[in-house]
Amino acid sequence: MPVIHLVRHGQATFGADTAEGYDVLSDLGRRQAEVAGAELARRAPRDPVVVCGTLARQRDTAEIITKTAGLPGTPHTDARWNEYDHIDLVERYGGAAPQGAPAGASPGSRGVQAVLDRALEAWMADTGEGGWRRFASGAADALRGLADGLRPGRDAVVVTSGGVLAALCGGLLSAPPAGIVALNRVTVNAAITTLVAGSSGISLLAFNDHAHFAGERRALLTYR
Repeated sequence: MPVIHLVRHGQATFGADTAEGYDVLSDLGRRQAEVAGAELARRAPRDPVVVCGTLARQRDTAEIITKTAGLPGTPHTDARWNEYDHIDLVERYGGAAPQGAPAGASPGSRGVQAVLDRALEAWMADTGEGGWRRFASGAADALRGLADGLRPGRDAVVVTSGGVLAALCGGLLSAPPAGIVALNRVTVNAAITTLVAGSSGISLLAFNDHAHFAGERRALLTYR
């Protein structure tokens, strides 16, 4: 059966003095991508298709992984693998930021995670145009399309983001909104989630595997 490795991008630099802002890999994020690439090389995916979202942090992670793992070709891009706009989400649904946290701050800053959790649950309850269902269904469509295009004996590597991972895995597990929020909260940068695509559909084998950041590499472990 085809195996699909979903990799969260490496750590991005919140507050970077660039036009891209958060959408820039930090030096640590680049190192995380290298380690994830080495782990994927160890797993030896079969003639893999490599796909990523269009965000800079996703593309750069995919390029580093492809080079480090020695994967063939260049990554294909698909915007359906992109993350939601967390700043816009907090501003629309999160309410007042916690004391000491600026409005619209990154969820990686202290105290803002609770605001993001609340905003995500409110977004999931919003049935209007552009709500959670559209975001989650876009990710699910991207996954199904990828799986349908994999012939037996061919695998895939996808570089995406925590919200997409939570949406997909929550869907596969039929998790309620609170469960999806919990999955989103614990996604590790450059962790690997493994799916298999068989005759009965797509199944989750492992979520958020980050054993490649254990032991002497423990300092590389980040969530935001």
